[in-house]
Parts: sequence; C-alpha cells; structure tokens
Amino acid sequence: MRTLNVKYVENHANINDDPYVKALERFTNTDLDIRLIPHAEYETKMVQMFATNDLTDVIQASGGISGKELAGSVEAGVFVDLKPYLEEHGKALLETIPEAAWERVTDAEGHIYGIPEYLGNPSRRATWIRMDLLEKTGLPVPKTVDEFLEVLRAFKKLGVEEPFAGRAEFKYADTFFGAYDVFGYGNELELVDGKMQPKFLDVENMQAAIGVYKTMYDEGLMSKEFATVNPNTFKATITSGKAGMWSMNANELPIWGEQLVNNVPEAKVALIPSPIGPDGKGGYSLYSPVTRSFLITKQAEDKVVDIIKFFEWQTTEEAKLFFSYGLEGTDYAMNGSEPAYKAPETNEELDKQRYLNYWLWMVQDTTYNELVLSQTEEGRALIEIYDTMLANEGRDGYEFNDPLEAWVNNPDINPFSDRYPPLINEHIMKMVFGQEPIADWPKVIEEWRSKGGDALIEEATKKYNEGAVVYAPQR
Repeated sequence: MRTLNVKYVENHANINDDPYVKALERFTNTDLDIRLIPHAEYETKMVQMFATNDLTDVIQASGGISGKELAGSVEAGVFVDLKPYLEEHGKALLETIPEAAWERVTDAEGHIYGIPEYLGNPSRRATWIRMDLLEKTGLPVPKTVDEFLEVLRAFKKLGVEEPFAGRAEFKYADTFFGAYDVFGYGNELELVDGKMQPKFLDVENMQAAIGVYKTMYDEGLMSKEFATVNPNTFKATITSGKAGMWSMNANELPIWGEQLVNNVPEAKVALIPSPIGPDGKGGYSLYSPVTRSFLITKQAEDKVVDIIKFFEWQTTEEAKLFFSYGLEGTDYAMNGSEPAYKAPETNEELDKQRYLNYWLWMVQDTTYNELVLSQTEEGRALIEIYDTMLANEGRDGYEFNDPLEAWVNNPDINPFSDRYPPLINEHIMKMVFGQEPIADWPKVIEEWRSKGGDALIEEATKKYNEGAVVYAPQR
C-alpha cells in the first residue's frame, strides 16, 4: 500500500503492530502483513516489484487498472479475474460500488481485475481561502481571475508571506489552468475538428493561464521557491498560517482546518468557488471514479474468496462505525444505540482520524465521511459544499482505458494524472520565470508535435473512431 503522505502511517514504527490494524484483523478474521511503499517513490518501487516478481497477495493500484505503476502486469496475466468470484461471493460489493467505478477495473474483454475504492462526486479538489484575512481586506469573495489576483495583492499588503501557496510542477496549485480549461493530464483530452488532442494546444487560453502565474511570480503573490515545494512543506506552510489561498482536497477541511486553528487561533478557513475563466466556468480536474483499487495476484488464487470477504466487510455498518470513529471504549462510547463521538482536537488526534477515515478504509465512497462530518455544524456545511458548489464545477475530458503507445514511447510528452508532461511543464516554468516569452507557446507546441505529439493525436483519434474503450467527460 502507498503511504499517501499520511503522517500517521509514515511515522509509524511498524504499521502491522498498530492497534487499528490488529482490530481490522479481528473484525475480518484476517492475518494482515502490510508492506508500505513511500508516497514519493510509489511508481518506481512498484515497477521494481514487478520486475523482480516480489509480489504480495494483494496489490494496491493508484486508480484503475491502466496506471503506469502496474507496469503492464495486468496484460501480462499477473492478476486473478475477480468477476466469477464476485458474482458468487461478493454481491454486496457489486451492489455498493457504482458501475462507473467497476468500469475502471474491467478490461475490454469484461474481466474484473480490481476491487475499487470510489468517488461518488468526482469534484474533489477545492479552492481554500483564509476568510479572516479576506475580511481584513474588505474585499468580497472573488469570482473571476482578475478578482482573485486583486485579493492576492491585498493579502500581500497585509503581510501574508505566501498569498497563494504554490507547489512543485503546479500539483495542487493548478487553480488558474482550470479557469482557462487547459489542463494537460491523461484524462483531459478533447475533440477539436474531429481530432483527439490535449487541451494545451489551445494557444490563446494556455498563454493567458501562464500569464496569470507569471504575474503572481513577478509580484510576489506566490513563493519564488514554489518550484521546489514538496507535499510536507506545502502543508506546513498552510497549517502554520503563512498562506492566504491554496488548493487541496475538500475532504481535508476538518483535519487541515483544525490543525491551522491549533497554530493560528484567529484563522477562519472556507472553501469558495474556483476562479472562472472566459467560458464562465472553472474548477479542478475531475477525479476518476476510482481513487484506489486492490488487485489479487495469482499466487493468492486459493485465498480469493476470503480476500473478497475481507473487502466486503468494509461495506458494512460495523465497518463504517470502526473506520469513522475508531475503537469503542478507546475512541468513543455508546450512548444507548448512538455513539458518543468526540471530535479530535490535537494534531496527533487529527492525524489518527485521517489514517482511519482515509487510508485504512480501503473500500468506501471517499468523497467525504458522512458519519464524522454530520457530527458538527462545520461538517454539515462541508457536506452542503460538496452537494452544491463542488457538484457544479470541475474540468475533464476524454480518457482512454489503455495507455496510448505514443505516450508510453515518449516519456517527455507522457502526462501524469495531475501534472503536465515533463516537456510542457519545463516550458511553462521557463515562461513563468521569464526565461522564455509566453508568446513562444506555438513553438512549444511544434516541439511537442515533433517529439511524438503528432503520433499521439493520430493514435488517439484512430482509437476513438474505432471504438476503443474511452471514458467520455463526466460533465
């Protein structure tokens, strides 16, 4: 399992000795031996694991069954087809998990190779703002890109160290690329004049989006060192009160918000609609319906039924209570038929809750934890944000089930799930830093075309026209 940058997991001396892992074993009559893969090294370590055939019974994939970290192992026949087992022994899983999620773990021949953790609402990321700082500026909640820049300038005048919290490769910092609908990720292809192509070929909007980041960089509205900011530094900047605005998954609000208030008592955090661009829309790249999936290797073929039962238990009411609140008598008590739950307060308690709600619970709708959020006024407000604001924003496009060969054969133009291809990111960075003129974006496209881009367009268009497995935009 990938550590997913969960502090509780990454700081644990031995996750297999953890009391909650032990409890999960008791609940499911299972003997677990969890092998952790560091978050930042996940793809490399996974590829090495398949290369050396050093496999576990169950392997966690980062999404569906076509991720690069699986290194072609699905096609190579490493995993068990779960369909016949699920139909006989996993009916609750089939009924609970949405069809859109099952599609992402099913190949073209109808074989099911994974049990998915899923998202009921694919709009997961949100724009966060320090409302206490906004109130000091006297400005209203911004809507357009220009209004957002005005707020960031006002934050700088207040002395905010990082008005907008940036991060390396624009990961969790791609807010304004979303406003102009020019994401360049694997699920953001679009049809233009009958051709399937990346959105960053839209010269006008791409140049406008890069111009916003250059303005923020030049005016000190984001850190001059943003290109080297890693996940831990990013979170520390935010929870220590140094940032005014940032992007993060909305379901982190109870944890990150409380940790920020613990450090800065006067802080008030809110999620606001993301900046809208020329088309009146905005938001972040919509997630796949599958956030993680769990594949069973053929070495464990004699255990498949028991493994399915292990995952199926996680859809029960007993499991929801455990993963939401923890252990009865330790983390909560029963008040009649209702749990008397005390919300975490310290950073350590918050880290533990994130571990239980998010990491250890492997099969769930991970949009938000309804049991936890419904306990507080702030939590109920977050549910409303998901069901109203976030349900109406976000960008996506076409996505192929199988990796396109032109991407696989040309690493420089191969996009990540939420990052531009290396070639594209390199030129964006140079333009933000003033090392290349933004007006040269057409030259970047020509370079991209010469390094496999034309082949990518040709292959994607041909596959689309031939009826290959392609997921259409969700919105």
